[in-house]
Amino acid sequence: MLFQIGPLTLDTAPFNADSFNRNAGADLAVKPIMGGRQAREFMGEADESISLTGQLLPTKIGGLTELELAQSLSTSGTKVPVMRGDGRMFGWYAIEKVSEQHTSLTRYGVGFVVRYTIDLVKVDTDGAAGGGQAGGLVGMLLNLFEDL
Repeated sequence: MLFQIGPLTLDTAPFNADSFNRNAGADLAVKPIMGGRQAREFMGEADESISLTGQLLPTKIGGLTELELAQSLSTSGTKVPVMRGDGRMFGWYAIEKVSEQHTSLTRYGVGFVVRYTIDLVKVDTDGAAGGGQAGGLVGMLLNLFEDL
């Protein structure tokens, strides 16, 4: 397993990822000072985002079902836990956008090659266990383990 996004598993086949980008930081308020360097005050954690990209070969190994699951998680606004294959938990995220590009179309309008990008944004865990149909059970179980 490469990544687990709630009920969606990214593995080497049929739904893989070949690129992972994570952006995290801090929000700093600028305070102008006359005759000196501008002071910066820590305001808290900045928005954290993850972007996963990959390539599917739907006519050979599939992957469109998993892409549709990512689309439905995105449109429902479901909060889901994100975990890397080595067991590292990144926290709770919502899928902000799913982009897909089909090339070399088949006679059914599906590409022989489908490039995709999944953009996720970190969200608060408040109410995450009940955050939608797909993430409800997974969220509840993870919350039980967090309390231990």
